[in-house]
Amino acid sequence: MRLLDAHRSATSEFDARVRRISADQWDAPTPCGQWSVRDLLNHLVSEQLWAPWLLDGATLDEVGDRFDGDVLGDDPVGAWSRAAAAAREAWERPGATEGEVHVTGGVIPAVDYGWQMTLDLAVHAWDLARGIGADDRLEPRLVSAVHTVFAPQVPAWQDLGLFAPPVPVPDDADEQTRLLALLGRRS
Repeated sequence: MRLLDAHRSATSEFDARVRRISADQWDAPTPCGQWSVRDLLNHLVSEQLWAPWLLDGATLDEVGDRFDGDVLGDDPVGAWSRAAAAAREAWERPGATEGEVHVTGGVIPAVDYGWQMTLDLAVHAWDLARGIGADDRLEPRLVSAVHTVFAPQVPAWQDLGLFAPPVPVPDDADEQTRLLALLGRRS
């Protein structure tokens, strides 16, 4: 699966769960440490808001703190829809994956940034599903693509605190279980 196809699939997976959040679930816990459903959605909306800026070449200083704090307002689902649409539009622009972007760790290829965003959307789709009691099965081709790209990279990231330590899984675990376990999640 190519990056833009994987990103589209991951966005759809997350979107499907966002649209299932009921009014009484915003404060529900998720597998993401101290994050509630609302906190998790706020994190993903913020990330989507950053994408058009970074893909247009903005530095972190140029973006500044404009996406800090609550970016959901009184319409969390609407905030998600608008931010996700703007991010997808930015990713679909010709040449979007060919440049470089500024991120916390420095300047990286846009394609690497795209895969990181895809991973975050996919794994947080699972987290959100768990938080709201929805179906947590992700599209198998997406899982395979993300697992293939990140399995070699995640061990080097463990010291950065991005993910919980990996958890053991049986040898016959399916690929989604192995991907989640690599990121410290128990399915």
